[in-house]
Amino acid sequence: MRTRDDWDERYREPRPPWDVGVPDEHLVELVTKGRIGVGRALEIGCGTGTNARWLAEQGFDVVALDLAPLAIDKARAAGAPKAGSVALHCLDFLNEEVPGGPFDFVFDRGCFHVFDHDRERGEFAARVAELLRPDGLWLSLIGSTEGAPRDVGPPRRSARDIMHAIEPELAIIELRASRFGVNAPESPHAWMCLCTRRTMPAQPSTLR
Repeated sequence: MRTRDDWDERYREPRPPWDVGVPDEHLVELVTKGRIGVGRALEIGCGTGTNARWLAEQGFDVVALDLAPLAIDKARAAGAPKAGSVALHCLDFLNEEVPGGPFDFVFDRGCFHVFDHDRERGEFAARVAELLRPDGLWLSLIGSTEGAPRDVGPPRRSARDIMHAIEPELAIIELRASRFGVNAPESPHAWMCLCTRRTMPAQPSTLR
């Protein structure tokens, strides 16, 4: 697991590979089609703020977090959205208090998958569940096990990894294969995972 200094160092690069400069296509699709309603939103791992600014321009009240101080500095330097506003905070999502909750919508593009251990991914999902309002939604883009072998790019997580971490805390609405760049065939394979806060605990698997 990378440290705060590690992530800060990546933002000293001209543009880290995940900082694509346009709103995530999955996010845009779900918002514009009304599957995610306008409300109070949290972005985890906001980077330079592209998605957070876009959400604000659609009418969301946005809180955006990143572990890397330099990422937050760059997000502030990019300026305010054309409409609405974004509250930017440099903090550790798992270990520090998140201001502004509860939230109607939580978004992360490639944060959940950076944790190598089941326990940490489970803690991430539990933290999301704590911060969501009843019927709130979480959209996560997660590196998948599909595609050819590669030495660089997002961590790979199996569908089982995802289910094991998320199912105890949240109900999965949709888990489907995609790419980080929907219209970019060279883009790394991804899972698009949409979840909601549970109204009752997940029931044990039935044994026959």
